[in-house]
Amino acid sequence: MTPDFAGYSILVVDDDERFRERLVAGLERRDLEVYQAENAEQGIALAMEIEPELAVIDLRMPGQSGLHLLKELMTMDHPPKVVMLTGYGSIANALEAVRLGATHYLQKPANVDEILTAFLRDELDSDDELEVADVVPSLARTEWEHINRILTDCNGNIRQASRKLGIHRRTLQRKLAKFPVKE
Repeated sequence: MTPDFAGYSILVVDDDERFRERLVAGLERRDLEVYQAENAEQGIALAMEIEPELAVIDLRMPGQSGLHLLKELMTMDHPPKVVMLTGYGSIANALEAVRLGATHYLQKPANVDEILTAFLRDELDSDDELEVADVVPSLARTEWEHINRILTDCNGNIRQASRKLGIHRRTLQRKLAKFPVKE
């Protein structure tokens, strides 16, 4: 059963416009008052103005990261409950986000029900009570995401990314052509 947050204000900060719009629509269907921003700077300004009760933040965005935004939100007089989202999940990032004050950390793609349930994590006695399934990505999926993160860091330059990864350019292109299904 999905928790009822009808009437709550929620801030959604994600640079992926398509994902953000779908998430906003899903949250609005559940009667939340939704505000959105596409980067950390906009998110900080909007949060200071509206003082949301909840926030969903993408970890990696152009400019300042979601961790920077999380730190800023935690300095507010009444900080919101925060769920961090990322397409590049790692244990280190998860621990850092929770250490900084996030209620929970989810790997994309996460649906509205998973996100809303994650807001209750700190109120439950154990993780067993969460209805969110902990899905461990396959090794192929993790490799593909790592390769794409490096490629993004290299601004799409295949040659530079292949050097950073220590693999041949053609091998990198073959690996990029294969998209592992989410398990």
